[in-house]
Amino acid sequence: MGLQELYGLGARRIGVLSLLAIGCVPSQRTLRGGIHRECSEPQNQAAILFNSKLSAQIDAFNKKLPEARLVYLDIYYTLLFLILNPAQYGFEVANRGCCGTRNIEVSLTCNLHTPGTYNDSLKCIFWDSYHLSEKTYAILNPLVFDTQVRKFF
Repeated sequence: MGLQELYGLGARRIGVLSLLAIGCVPSQRTLRGGIHRECSEPQNQAAILFNSKLSAQIDAFNKKLPEARLVYLDIYYTLLFLILNPAQYGFEVANRGCCGTRNIEVSLTCNLHTPGTYNDSLKCIFWDSYHLSEKTYAILNPLVFDTQVRKFF
């Protein structure tokens, strides 16, 4: 559903999340990060470009829809800071998921019973090769939302 459709249904205060640093998710590190599993800069640059266009589009919607309060919520740089400084937030694993081989598994192929799953998921930024862990979301939410909540009113 698009933003105009939500607006048409009566939504007036809408938060829109940016893309994250997709070149730093474990699957992209495995597929494109080389032998050292570095973040993939082309994917990160694509996310930055997309986010700049998304932010501009949100500004345009706010002008076009005068009663709307669309708020761009940037998780790209906040998450990248966590990934680059994991120990500052109590993480030990930033370049792999906690699940399975921690390189490529995702979604249903990852659960607590998957062989190789890291014993302490509170130490991992990513649960699987793409999704953030519950602890990461708990840290990101206030860092991203609390700084922007005033824009909704």
